[in-house]
Amino acid sequence: MEEAEVPLEDLQEHVRHKAEHGDVAWISWVALSTAILAVLAAITGLLSGMHANEAMMDQIEASDQWNYYQAKSIKASVLDAKMSLATVADEKDREKAARYEEEQSRIQSEAEHKQSEAKSNFHQHEVFARGVTMFQIAIAIAAISALTKKRRFWIVSLLFGAAGCVFLILGGMRH
Repeated sequence: MEEAEVPLEDLQEHVRHKAEHGDVAWISWVALSTAILAVLAAITGLLSGMHANEAMMDQIEASDQWNYYQAKSIKASVLDAKMSLATVADEKDREKAARYEEEQSRIQSEAEHKQSEAKSNFHQHEVFARGVTMFQIAIAIAAISALTKKRRFWIVSLLFGAAGCVFLILGGMRH
């Protein structure tokens, strides 16, 4: 579930070099915006990875709870079979059967809760991953802007950066 990293260091270095040695003043702003976009991409990438890990851990815990539920179900079935074969049902067995039923209900509730948390974390991971993609596209287009010395590419880069910010904000909001 890890995000594939796109090597952008060379592009950033080239943009910075162009900004220092170029004759177009706005290129410095391109370099600054690219650096800011790179920081936002890194933060968003960390958040995406964190939520992917949380989703995986929650799903593992949910699976553990379902396995525990199954074990209790098997114990209850064996106990039911024992009670049905006995001529007189033992009071201890009835109490045990009632306890198993209560425990199963609690375990099922916990498993469903963990599955819900896993889905929520995975959804947040996806939103953050889209943000990382938007920031990476923005950085690449900013590099094209510096290379071609065309301001319109920088404007497009800023639009993609704004889209990345929207995904960053959306991912930060709890659903």
